[in-house]
Amino acid sequence: MPYDPAWKAEYARIEARMLEICGDLIITAEHVGSTSIEGLAAKPVIDIDLVMDSYDDLPAIIERLAAFGYEHQGNLGIEGREAFRGTQDDGFMKFHLYVCPKDGKGYLEHIAFRDYLRSSPAASQEYQAVKQRLAEKYRYNIDAYCEGKTSFVTSILQQAAAK
Repeated sequence: MPYDPAWKAEYARIEARMLEICGDLIITAEHVGSTSIEGLAAKPVIDIDLVMDSYDDLPAIIERLAAFGYEHQGNLGIEGREAFRGTQDDGFMKFHLYVCPKDGKGYLEHIAFRDYLRSSPAASQEYQAVKQRLAEKYRYNIDAYCEGKTSFVTSILQQAAAK
């Protein structure tokens, strides 16, 4: 979908709820993913990273989120990122919830990718073109869509690291 300024407001609502639930257990919350990049077309799904000091805090966070209907799914194959899914209607638009250690690879890559695209309109437009091409080709195959983005994402992370 074309960029929607309402995504910022929806992120703020989700963030406020997560801070109510476990704000004392986390350092910060970050809006990541395509909806966090102004002007970028995206799937209408908010990505939020809740950042913890270390994995020592994870059991308490899992327990707290579970009490509010969020089920821990493990890292889903991404080191340094623990995924959670809602088990009930919470009144928000669809969102992906991740809990990450402050020095975790998943979190650091989310931030590096987001910040690079925010600072480079050309890279953001190129990413949008890649995503739109893949969305047309793999409309009903999310795995192929995600796999198709891998080389672009990797190249941006390499450029971000070189900055």
